[in-house]
Amino acid sequence: METMLQQGEVVDLTGTSRKTLLGYEELGLVIPARAENGYRLYNEHQVSVIRQIRRLNDIGIPLRDISPFVDCLNTGSQYADSCPSTLGEYRRAIERIDKTISTLTTQRTALVENLTVASRRMLEEMSTVDSQNPNLAPLPEDLPEPEDDGATDHLPGMALPELRLPSTDGDEISLNDLGHGRVIIYVFPMTGAPEQDMPEGWDAIPGARGCSPHNCDMRNHYAELVQAGISRVFGLSSQPLEYQRSLLEALRLPHPLLTDERMLLSQALGLPTFSAGNITAYRRLALLIHQNTVEHVFYPVFPPGEHAQVVLNWLREHPTPQQS
Repeated sequence: METMLQQGEVVDLTGTSRKTLLGYEELGLVIPARAENGYRLYNEHQVSVIRQIRRLNDIGIPLRDISPFVDCLNTGSQYADSCPSTLGEYRRAIERIDKTISTLTTQRTALVENLTVASRRMLEEMSTVDSQNPNLAPLPEDLPEPEDDGATDHLPGMALPELRLPSTDGDEISLNDLGHGRVIIYVFPMTGAPEQDMPEGWDAIPGARGCSPHNCDMRNHYAELVQAGISRVFGLSSQPLEYQRSLLEALRLPHPLLTDERMLLSQALGLPTFSAGNITAYRRLALLIHQNTVEHVFYPVFPPGEHAQVVLNWLREHPTPQQS
């Protein structure tokens, strides 16, 4: 006697939802039998058909075009694509994808061009504002240069932790789910404010001063970073979120800032820190993330107002596999 399975069993076996099974039924792809109580019953052949429908749909064959594959199976073929008609469906699906890729490529090119023009226009508008910001005055020539103490040597190859940090764009960012492409997280200690004095001896600490120039430098080269393959840019410090929002607005940054007040990322990855007075802050560095893993670390960062060009130079010398 042929084994018949109820809908719930088919869902468990194939990973297909009940709603999707009903959709297959409405399209005439799989017509189950009915038990006396009205429950839908599927035989082993139909379970095989459901599996292959799902696989074909996952790789880009629309459900409306899957009938030839089902017909092929129903005529006794072991494989859904062993019939001549199915090869034509593959070809048509490839043509649709090629057309979509072409359209998206054209749109992306136009967006990047617009981004570049808009970035240049913004920089022209910001030049006067920046010149009046005391935090963007030229840095003293005698600032001590930080040395590479090896504090980040362990980071390349490390996976980012399951950690969510508040962002100035109103969301929490999952560091272990940053999406495709390369991501830059540049880390800075803290910025000054009119109502807040910097800790005593701040300028004497190698790499401490220059957070506003660092942020503005990343802002000024934002479009170039995108053109070079950076999908997302974040700044990060241990400053409170409201402070970060004020900084974002004052410097008109096009990218969000992350707040790590409890310095959780330091605990998870071992990022270097330093103390000044009663304040503990991150040392200045930048993480280049690819596929949620640290690909490269820029450390130490000096001078801070010229860091973006260092990143751009590295990106040109180290294209991603997709860019090679």
